[in-house]
Amino acid sequence: MAGALSLCAVTSRTSSNPFQGEKSKYAGQSVRALPIRILSVGKKRSPGVQLMVDEYVQKLKYYCSVEDVQIRSNPRNARDMRAQVDDEDKAVMNIVRSDDWVVMLDERGQDIDSVQMAGFVADAGHRGASRLSFCIGGPYGHGRKLRERANLSIKLSSLVLNHEIALLVLMEQLYRSWTILRGQNYHH
Repeated sequence: MAGALSLCAVTSRTSSNPFQGEKSKYAGQSVRALPIRILSVGKKRSPGVQLMVDEYVQKLKYYCSVEDVQIRSNPRNARDMRAQVDDEDKAVMNIVRSDDWVVMLDERGQDIDSVQMAGFVADAGHRGASRLSFCIGGPYGHGRKLRERANLSIKLSSLVLNHEIALLVLMEQLYRSWTILRGQNYHH
């Protein structure tokens, strides 16, 4: 399991991202590997998607602990879209702890690349949080409470992604982030 690790130099473009600069400020230093919790709202996953999620959870466990939490879409079977989003929002907020660093995946979120994601994963361990929580919304997106609570909102693509596809892209990018941070030969 991961505890502290030594980083290779991580370079990235300059922008307004709160976790980015010319180089990762933790290059060559030890970095705290936060546990990761992925909260995804949706219906039961297809067996193929679950198989791939399980595979990435196993790969990521080499670097940090990972918890995959599925939250049922529309828990009260509300017919009103707003009521559905509010119910899902409440279910997510009941799981998020006060000391979590919450990253909301949203089509209108900040556009980041893989190297920036790696820098964020490294930086998050030095922000006073005890865990990284990534939140993938249901069919109608995230509710108001999560939007207010989120420390960061990112998008995985300019395209709108189905929640299962978003989950797979996130899992792969988290794995890619750790291989970048460890200087392993995966990211080109």
